[in-house]
Amino acid sequence: MPKALVCINTDFFGAEEVLEELKTYNEVEEAFRVHGVYDVIAKIKAETTESLLDTVTRHIKRQRNVQTVHTMLIFETEESKNEQNALLV
Repeated sequence: MPKALVCINTDFFGAEEVLEELKTYNEVEEAFRVHGVYDVIAKIKAETTESLLDTVTRHIKRQRNVQTVHTMLIFETEESKNEQNALLV
């Protein structure tokens, strides 16, 4: 299952509104308000890479207070897959 970290810059007072809307999306596993280069970071997942990127394009980038979005796909390693399988047993 593809996952990504989405780093978001918002309008000056828009971070909380963006964060609250992100939490309503089924694809969002976690979302945080952060201080630094970005204002909000979200971890998202989807069934396919195409649907993951569609979520970023259609939902996240189009939010009213979003200025820029930087998406980083997470690569699954064999070790992380084995850890996830161990949790399922």
